[in-house]
Amino acid sequence: MSVNGMQRSEETATRNGIQALEMAFSGVLKCRQDVETTKTNLMTHYKGSDGAAFTSLVTSWEEKADVILTNVQDMIETLNQTLVEQGKQQGSSNDAINQAYSQSDSIFDELTSGSR
Repeated sequence: MSVNGMQRSEETATRNGIQALEMAFSGVLKCRQDVETTKTNLMTHYKGSDGAAFTSLVTSWEEKADVILTNVQDMIETLNQTLVEQGKQQGSSNDAINQAYSQSDSIFDELTSGSR
């Protein structure tokens, strides 16, 4: 394989990695939002110590999901930077990813402020 062929192969692999990470990000974000919606709906009816334990468990899971989302976003940005350094076009839209993440934060804030 020529050097140019190897570079195209590496670029394709990098772009495939970005696409896979974007899909993972979207999946985790959707799950996180579904869990938040379920938690909010159940909190109105789920009282007492078992309700508090449930809320604590879900909150802990959400915090872990946020760490995963941040790490996946960092990996996407790193791969995008790799493409930029290789003189290739941007592999994905960081703005779109940041917007989705911000939207999840605002939805979370809105839901939690309404449940207090």
